[in-house]
Amino acid sequence: MKKDLISIECLETKEIFDILDLTAKVKADKPGYADALKGKSIGLIFQKPSNRTRVSFEIAMNQLGGNAMYLGPGEIDMGVRETVKDVACVLSRYLDGMVARTYKHDDVKELARFAAVPVINGLSNRAHPCQALSDIFTIKEKFGSLKGITLAYVGDGNNVLNSLMCAASKVGLDMKIATPKGYEPPKDLVSMVKKFASESGARIEFSNDPAAAASSADVIYTDVWVSMGQEKDTRKRLKAFKNFQINDKLMKKAKKDCLVMHCLPAHRGQEITDSVIDSRNSIVYDQAENRMHVEKAILLRLLK
Repeated sequence: MKKDLISIECLETKEIFDILDLTAKVKADKPGYADALKGKSIGLIFQKPSNRTRVSFEIAMNQLGGNAMYLGPGEIDMGVRETVKDVACVLSRYLDGMVARTYKHDDVKELARFAAVPVINGLSNRAHPCQALSDIFTIKEKFGSLKGITLAYVGDGNNVLNSLMCAASKVGLDMKIATPKGYEPPKDLVSMVKKFASESGARIEFSNDPAAAASSADVIYTDVWVSMGQEKDTRKRLKAFKNFQINDKLMKKAKKDCLVMHCLPAHRGQEITDSVIDSRNSIVYDQAENRMHVEKAILLRLLK
């Protein structure tokens, strides 16, 4: 039976740790996995452009000995020129796996429903599982463990936060989340996260107070305030988020050597200042690199 990666909440805790462990092995031994997926091919079905997602998956597949083909809106226009079902059924005849970067989460789910090969969510409006797994791996890599570490997230209750809080609550990583009123994560996911946390022992706190979230944090994480497709709400969002910037003042609330994370791209001067993202405590480029290593582990688990 084929296995997909649609969202973090669909993964068992053991599966998450298995991915993290395999990532460490793959990162440490590039030559040892050079032919691991020889003869395999994946399609990158993107409804929206990308830097990290496209490049990391293409290079990951190439370094594993396989092939990756980019299929942008101009090639497929999934859901418009062709139905999601037809795309899934046809590409299943050609490919060994698919990575979908879509506007609607339902499109990823429908693609997985009809595809005969594994489907990986490269981003949707609800979830960004590959990013969250990379973030958790990066934190574990820096601290050696996830237990006893506090991650503060300050910003929008978006797809990145949705996946990150699900991952944290499953692996026992403490998390303090601060979002503006009206921009909180979905209630159904919050309920799910609280359930996961009760099982793992993680402490997950929700508030509308950036200073409270940053207080004594080991890591502070943020994301853009205006994501792709939200441009019409720019003025409204900038007003709502004006007190949620990661700057030197907020960093003083955290631990002295608090690390800084951002999934990129960053809108410098909005959600984060240059002085913070370019500081010695910033690990944003380590995050970006680890996307490739984590995606190698995911591809190995799903395609081999």
